[in-house]
Parts: sequence; C-alpha cells; structure tokens
Amino acid sequence: MTKIEWCEESWNPITGCSPVSEGCEHCYARRMAQRLKGRYGYPQDDPFKVTPHLDRLYQPLHWHKPRYIFVVSMGDLFHPDVSDMVQGDILSVIEHCVWHTFLILTKRPLAMQKVMKWAFADILPDNLWLGVTAENQPRFDERWRILAQIAAAKRFVSIEPMLGPVDLDEWLWQKCTVCWGPGEDDWGYDVEPREDGIDWVICGGESGPGARPMHPDWVRSVRDQCQSAGVPFFFKQWGEWAPDDFETVLTSGKTPKRCSVHSVTGETFDHSYPYNAIDMMKIGKKTAGRLLDGREWSEKP
Repeated sequence: MTKIEWCEESWNPITGCSPVSEGCEHCYARRMAQRLKGRYGYPQDDPFKVTPHLDRLYQPLHWHKPRYIFVVSMGDLFHPDVSDMVQGDILSVIEHCVWHTFLILTKRPLAMQKVMKWAFADILPDNLWLGVTAENQPRFDERWRILAQIAAAKRFVSIEPMLGPVDLDEWLWQKCTVCWGPGEDDWGYDVEPREDGIDWVICGGESGPGARPMHPDWVRSVRDQCQSAGVPFFFKQWGEWAPDDFETVLTSGKTPKRCSVHSVTGETFDHSYPYNAIDMMKIGKKTAGRLLDGREWSEKP
C-alpha cells in the first residue's frame, strides 16, 4: 500500500537521487531516506545515494490483484548512477506483469527516451505509463517536448510541487490550420485534441519543512485547461499552505502563519500585497486537504 493518492502501490527496487531543478529543494524522498538511514537498505553514511534493492525486484509478481504501481517513488529510474542492467531488469518485470499498470515519473526525460529505445525499440508495453515532473513553465516546456516523442501507452505530467503558473494548451490541442492557435480558430471551427499530447495531469502543492505556497489561480487554470480539452485532472493536495479562509481556521483550531503569494512570480510577502497576490495560511497538509472549489478532483485516464 501507499499514501500517494493517485496510485495504489509504490515499488522501489532502487532508491536515491540527486537534485536537478528548483522542485528538488525540499524533496520528500530525500527527507524520508534521512529518517530511514541505516535501516531497510538505506546506507547509513549517505541514505539518499542511488542504491539498488534487488530483494524488491520481483515484488509485483507476487501482487496478484491488478494495481496501479508508481515505479521508484523514492528516486529516479533514469538517474545516471542507475546501471543499464538494473534498468533492464526493472523494465523486464514491468513487461511480464501485464495485469498491473506501471507509472514512471522522471525529471530526466532525455535519459528516459534513450532507455526506452534500447529496451523496447518502438513498441512499448501497453501497461507502462510515462510521465515527467514539472514544477513551473520552463521545466514543463523543456521536459514535455522530449516525453512527447516517446510512444508510450499514456503520457502524463505531475505538476508538483507547483511553483508557478503552467500553460499546457500547446500539448492539449492540435494547432488550427487557419490561425495556428490551439482550441478553436477565429471562425469557430473545432480543433481536435492532440494524439501525441497529454493524457493525464496531476497537480499539487508542496508539503514538509520549508514548503512554498501554491497560488490557487495556478491550479484552477490547469484544471480549467484540462476540463476544456477533456483531459483527466487529479488534484493531489494543497500542501502545507491553503488559501486564507476564516472557516478553515475555525475548523482547524490553529492560529496559522500567513503570507501573500504573487500570482505571476510566486514571490511571497509577509503581509498583504495589493496587486496580483492572494493571502495564504500555513496549516499543514492534512488540514489543508485536497478540495478545490468545494470538491475533490480524482480523475484518471
């Protein structure tokens, strides 16, 4: 079992990673590895060093009921310190366990592309979904363009921690041959969703020590883009920070720390900021929950 809301199981035949971008700053997996150092196969001296756990390699074979499985939730399968042999062994298990659906996320899509090519040529297993993590627009742009070139059964993006606004439209709709824009053209002709586009979007705020707040307009915008294109949207969590709401404060029984978040830059202020900002309060992941505009969003492909 796993506490990750968008899957049913996590499988970690390897653990460990190293930072590649600003989304890694408060990595939950690194924090957990520190707590487990010297136990459960995590090295005492450097618990988040890339480490294979061969005793876990064949776990999915023993799970007879079909499950959605997050592969290497405690690291990155495409880290340069993961050997070709280990990658090949993991992908062989995935290919064999056709009754499960395996989901792999990476911040290293170029390495993913190379591994998929030598492992499967151009025919990837139908039970393998590939995704990238993208914390803001620049990271989405650079990573999705590579993932879009991989012919996976499903391609998805996890915008978590969300650190800025993200426009997905280019990869949700075909470009109109009249105006070369997404969605409807200037004359109202419908434009079809992209066949090589996004199949699923996961979105969430940051949790844990030092967590950065997520502006509500950022996540609402992503939800609305997905709804317009008919793409499943999964809102995972607000994280440590939630929109300032007096009823939530009364319910939580806490006196939270507050700040304002700029809607464009993500810059935070210790006091109300008059332009393009909204007040947020730090009440913890559990209290903040995962309701967006009064409901949970748990859509899946």
